[in-house]
Amino acid sequence: MEAVAAPEVAARAGSGVREHLTAGRAVAAVTIVWAAGLTWLSRLGFEHFQNRRFDLGNMTQAVWSTAHGHPLEVTEAGGQQISRLSSHVDPILVALAPLWWLWSSPLMLLTLQVVALAAGVVPVFLLARKHLPTERAAANLALAYLFYPALEWRALNDFHPTTLAVPLLLFAIWFLDEGRFLAFAAVAIAAAATQEQIGLLVAGLGVWYAVRTRRFRVGALIAAPALLWSAFAIAVVIPHFAGVASPHELRYAAVGGSPAGILRTLVTDPLTVLGEATHGNDLRFLYVVAIPLLGVFLLSPGLLLVSAPQLALPLLSGRVSDTTLDNHLYSPVIPFVMAAAVYGVARTGRHAERIAKLVFFASALTLVISPVFRIPALVAAPTPREAALTEAVALIPATDAVSATNHLGSRLSARERFHSFPVVADARWIVVDSKDDRLPPPSITDARFAAAVTDMSPQKQRLERSVARIRASAEWDLVFSRHGVLVWHRRGS
Repeated sequence: MEAVAAPEVAARAGSGVREHLTAGRAVAAVTIVWAAGLTWLSRLGFEHFQNRRFDLGNMTQAVWSTAHGHPLEVTEAGGQQISRLSSHVDPILVALAPLWWLWSSPLMLLTLQVVALAAGVVPVFLLARKHLPTERAAANLALAYLFYPALEWRALNDFHPTTLAVPLLLFAIWFLDEGRFLAFAAVAIAAAATQEQIGLLVAGLGVWYAVRTRRFRVGALIAAPALLWSAFAIAVVIPHFAGVASPHELRYAAVGGSPAGILRTLVTDPLTVLGEATHGNDLRFLYVVAIPLLGVFLLSPGLLLVSAPQLALPLLSGRVSDTTLDNHLYSPVIPFVMAAAVYGVARTGRHAERIAKLVFFASALTLVISPVFRIPALVAAPTPREAALTEAVALIPATDAVSATNHLGSRLSARERFHSFPVVADARWIVVDSKDDRLPPPSITDARFAAAVTDMSPQKQRLERSVARIRASAEWDLVFSRHGVLVWHRRGS
């Protein structure tokens, strides 16, 4: 019987190896195509001026300043030079300065973002291969990650450092699952450097690991320094550079503002917190995040709970745009949703392979809510207005201070001084796209508010008045005017 069984065992082993190679190769091939395609589309979006001052231009200036010896210096919306640390603690931007020396273009940041998100497929596949019954099931969940609409919105949007936390946190979960603590520490530290609150998520992973494995000492060694880092960043670093508490607390005034205030409101008036988390776009936002994965992550609530501090940021914010897929605030939630989906599918036992396949198809079908609708515009030839914008940008010397409208800011921010029009200050050049009427607030007198401005609002009449004022000024010479694109140069400069 052993002689008869041996070929069968060998055949099964050979079949398993073939399945492993086939699944791995399929995921690798799709990932390469995905990364190449989204990098191409991201570049086309840049060429079509679809990026903005906030956040691609803002991040570009921070990295440019660091590469030129002024770490994390940016021009805030009111025209003052400030440290980015007065708004967010994301020192990972410093590590990008060497890349800027090699490729001095905002396209470097956009390309890095796509490649980083593509790398996240590796820990998803490894985690799924370990916990699911077949390689095919693991491949389906890995592909579901790539097709997840929320992920593709991040890949095709303005660069933000928290996007880099997506693959880093996924690797952190995988390394914890494997018990590889040194590797975990490396990626956890890098993740915590993407923004001040990410340390809370790392600390949550420590608690999750302790409860899951009953290794409470290890969990405490993970959670304690991560909590201390976030507390130091929020309570010490930001107030030091801003002169006040975090400017972003203004978004959470309805639920207490500061982290301590939010916790106090949660205890004393939980209904207010619940109401703030379920009004406006909040429920629709949660629906869009959950449906592509069929909600299977709910079967692993412990890991999902770790993401609660990050999920609270968009849900409790008073700014409506924070609960859209066009925003970056939800990015660090993606690793926990995906990893929880893997564990959730694993808990379905003999149905795991079928459910993994359903999750893949759900993600693929919900691509209709991804940025695919942008593709026709991206692949189209540049319009006459876009050609005029490109010519206008080429007129501006790389070292001169400039004031420009929002979308032009993605191209012109790699300099010491950049002002968001109609703020002019010491600009030598003004570049205006008359169709880009998203401007900073009319009056920025509160330094906290000025540092927190990260998006604009449509103000057509104010734009027209500001343009008319510059036209009438004897201080400015109009040197370019085509298809609504205007360039002025300051006389005598």
